[in-house]
Amino acid sequence: MENQINQTIITGNLKKTALDAPSEPGVYIMKNEEGEIIYVGKAKSLKNRLKSYFSGEKDIKTATLLKHVRSFETIIVTNEYEALLLENTLIKQHSPKYNISLKDGKTYPVIRITHEEFPRIFRTRRIIRDKSLYFGPFPDGYAVNTLMELVDKIFPLRKCKKIKKNGPCMYYHIGRCMAPCCGKISAENYNYHIQRVQKMLSGETDTLIIDLTSRMHETARALQFEEAAQIRNAIRAIKSLTGEESGLRTSYMEDLNPEDRDYIAWSAEGVLTTFTVFSMRGGKMTGRDLFRTRSAAAENDSLEVFITSYYDSEKRPPAKVYLQNSWRLGEKNISENLNLTRWFKEKFGYEPELIVPTEKHHEAILAMAFQNAKEDLRKRLKERGAGPALDELKRALNLDTRPEHIEGFDISHLDGKHPVASLISFKNGVPDRRNYRYFKLRTVIGIIDDYAAIREVVKRRYSRLIREGKDLPDLILVDGGIGQVNAAKGVLDELGVDCGLVGIAKKEEALWLPKAKEPILLSRQSESLKVLQHVRDECHRFASNLNLHLRSRDLFFPILESVEGIGPKRAAVIMKAYESLENIAAADPALMAERCRISEGAARAVRAAAKLTLEERR
Repeated sequence: MENQINQTIITGNLKKTALDAPSEPGVYIMKNEEGEIIYVGKAKSLKNRLKSYFSGEKDIKTATLLKHVRSFETIIVTNEYEALLLENTLIKQHSPKYNISLKDGKTYPVIRITHEEFPRIFRTRRIIRDKSLYFGPFPDGYAVNTLMELVDKIFPLRKCKKIKKNGPCMYYHIGRCMAPCCGKISAENYNYHIQRVQKMLSGETDTLIIDLTSRMHETARALQFEEAAQIRNAIRAIKSLTGEESGLRTSYMEDLNPEDRDYIAWSAEGVLTTFTVFSMRGGKMTGRDLFRTRSAAAENDSLEVFITSYYDSEKRPPAKVYLQNSWRLGEKNISENLNLTRWFKEKFGYEPELIVPTEKHHEAILAMAFQNAKEDLRKRLKERGAGPALDELKRALNLDTRPEHIEGFDISHLDGKHPVASLISFKNGVPDRRNYRYFKLRTVIGIIDDYAAIREVVKRRYSRLIREGKDLPDLILVDGGIGQVNAAKGVLDELGVDCGLVGIAKKEEALWLPKAKEPILLSRQSESLKVLQHVRDECHRFASNLNLHLRSRDLFFPILESVEGIGPKRAAVIMKAYESLENIAAADPALMAERCRISEGAARAVRAAAKLTLEERR
């Protein structure tokens, strides 16, 4: 009975973790009570796949696996293809007990161009470090074979392993080889064809596909349908392997670059930082480490401390370490930091190269590492809640209570036209969107007076809450400096509202309390400041959206009303249905007439007016 209760608790905790998993593609790793990896899987959506383990009936294999699972972790990648390759690598590396496939030591095929005077090109599963070029790996073996047949037909390259022969072989006589073994072609001309194959395998296939498409149509017109079908299959193979049909398949989990490398990325919020390290060894990603830290130091200082803590005698640094962006330590770039240079040399006897990459390949790997760090930080913040940040905010503003309920205001207008105010609400540091409100301001139409606008919206909001007997917020935030704060304070005093009030000015992110002579300046790393910035930015976004909507209506309505038979009410119906002039110009008149209850002739006239206006604008 006790075992059943424990298993129920464990399953409940795992289910909660699954519900909080990221929705991106990636690999999930299941571990037992001893922390041993017992299963590795891949998924298009990690969240959906992990949720499926805890819903519906389970087969015997899945039920057996779940009895032994005590925790799991996820690694986010860019697409399903990367997940497939990473899953393959991790299964071979850890040999999990409950993984059946991919344990036979095989790997996906690659295409090899040998390092010789007259290179050969062929499919293989073996990687030999002899300066040969490798392309892949490719999970679709059939497509690789089709592509190699195409290369064999288009590029007459040598097939023989030995270069010295008495005379040309059969392939030369049937046009499948240029006989470099007999001096029939120079190395320079031969390598021109090799370069064309390299471009094709690297994804530069536009010119080749155009040529092949032209040949396919020519053979079809000549009634050579079998050959046309072969060329069609070859085009499909090229697109499949180079990603033109389903996205570029440049692999980041296996890039066949033999250099050992680490990629370090991090995500920080307040005192919390998560570092992620992707380790590439022998051209494959062999591991991902997550490290959680707490520090009040600046991020560049935290990075220096992390590097000196991460590497030790058991985890020696590789020759190259890539960092996510150009942080500076002191006055020098991190790669020029003398303290790190000295530490590396004293600790390991050599200095690895610290690189902020400019190549897209390395930037993409760092982007994946950063995404993993960001996801872990999100979980940490969710686990901890906003309590510490709100406690810090209470102390900074000298409030009577912790500001668990914050309301923020922002004013938006364009030269006095369409003045609107937004009200947003935060509960425990999280947006409470059900209590967002818009206010179309009445007292400042045609004029620019932020103080009057603040007074109007604050009075309208809190006089209503008082009248309806509803709870008041713990803290009110206005976007602006001491002038806006004092304007709001005057109205609150009139209403007898006693709650916290602060303004945030964009210059230096200064915080202003009512009647203060000097602002409060918090550290940019302060979690309490980040809460107020979040409220302010959400206010601005919400107000700007309504203002833009009103401006677009102001511009569009006269155009629609210029059509005979279309008045303000009918113009409003049309705008609600189509939202923009571009959509109206592209609309079907019959459908517009039905949706907006106007005649088809009026719909054609409305569409014509929209088209004419767009042409005039262009």
